[in-house]
Amino acid sequence: MSRSATSQDRRADARQNVEKILDAAITCLSRNADASVSEIAQAAGVGRVTLYGHFPTRDALIEAALVRVISEGEAVLESLDLAGDPRRALRVLIESSWLLIARASAVLVAAQTALPPGRIHQLHAEPAQRVDELIRRGQTEGAFRDDLPATWLTSVLHHLLKGAALDVANGLLEQADAPRLISETVLAAYTRGDT
Repeated sequence: MSRSATSQDRRADARQNVEKILDAAITCLSRNADASVSEIAQAAGVGRVTLYGHFPTRDALIEAALVRVISEGEAVLESLDLAGDPRRALRVLIESSWLLIARASAVLVAAQTALPPGRIHQLHAEPAQRVDELIRRGQTEGAFRDDLPATWLTSVLHHLLKGAALDVANGLLEQADAPRLISETVLAAYTRGDT
């Protein structure tokens, strides 16, 4: 076997290890924001030395996991048609991406203790802006209540997504039911009732 073939095999193995480690980190951090490097390495099926070879610190691993889930969510969000009726657009957004957004939120909890706030804001800015813009447009068009700040309504959505993900993980909610329940609850909260 040539040196270049051996080198290519090593690079392929390294890429596979990185993917396994990131998958395990996202899964472990979604269950427990304080998951240790040892737990993540064990879940990935690699040793700590291998993990540390790719991610020199737990913070670096958490940042890479957050980048991964945000990128996955962005890929989904970019493909969505959020034009037209804001209520319909919000349903589309929730139904298409609720699980990815919930996963990102769970990893974000771990990142809040590991990364500087400025870095978290930088990584999370684009997806958060997309949701915030949809809510603000809904407020301007009269589809969503405007007596509460858009930032608060965005926060309500994120808390609901995270809560639904926890309920699914704990067997309290069927995953197939979550998008409808989230949509109905959020739309009710976003609509001002007659007083």
